[in-house]
Amino acid sequence: MERMTYLKDVVTLELNEEKCVGCGMCSEVCPQAVIAINGIGRAWIQDRDACMECGACSRNCPTGAFSVQAGVGCAAAVINSMLGRSDAPCCGPIESCGQTGDQEETSCC
Repeated sequence: MERMTYLKDVVTLELNEEKCVGCGMCSEVCPQAVIAINGIGRAWIQDRDACMECGACSRNCPTGAFSVQAGVGCAAAVINSMLGRSDAPCCGPIESCGQTGDQEETSCC
């Protein structure tokens, strides 16, 4: 399966290699196969630009080795677009995502 590459060098995904224990959970939950386990049993980011910033790796890492600003990148744009909201790559004021009424929220997310 070919991975989609998003914008180059804008992904917020970070790996603290010192915290990694090599459990492999990150590579199991990553929908884009961005993360792999290397030959010495540690995670590494093999295709950073393919990351859709969904946050699965950071939410499932038992040691907190991964950090990513989930929902700020392409994943948020795809989800918002499918929900009929703005197709902008990040969240904005309620007016920009088509919501109306007396909502208490101040953004689409």
